[in-house]
Amino acid sequence: MRRRTKIIAAISIAFVSLAACQSTPPTGEEMAAIDYGPRPENHERIVRDYLQTVLIEPDFAIIQFKTDPRPLYQKDTVFWRDRQYGWAVCVMIRDKDRRGAYEEPYPMVLYLRGGKVVAANGDGLERAAGVRYAHEQCGELGYEVP
Repeated sequence: MRRRTKIIAAISIAFVSLAACQSTPPTGEEMAAIDYGPRPENHERIVRDYLQTVLIEPDFAIIQFKTDPRPLYQKDTVFWRDRQYGWAVCVMIRDKDRRGAYEEPYPMVLYLRGGKVVAANGDGLERAAGVRYAHEQCGELGYEVP
């Protein structure tokens, strides 16, 4: 049993490492061609509506908006996702776990475009790698995660 746990842990670490492999950043030409669209006026409502679908206890989650929307591109990864871009917002979230106890707060960066969330770092199945990306991207947006 102990050996199986070690094997599962090693596979998980390897998977997260592979998922974290990033491609090269966009060129200046690619950046100039990105159309972020208009700055969302109702970004808090868009984010809260999205979080209703991904949090365990959305009605009891503590959501703190740490930055206003700023244009940002989401780095793509070799195995995980395509590059996304949008008006990015850094939020700190404290959700409840399945037992009803509050988890430690964690960052999420959500990318908004066209009135909806088009990408998010720090949630779902990519939680381990996504939180790392969210830490980095919150810093790019002007908030240093403690």
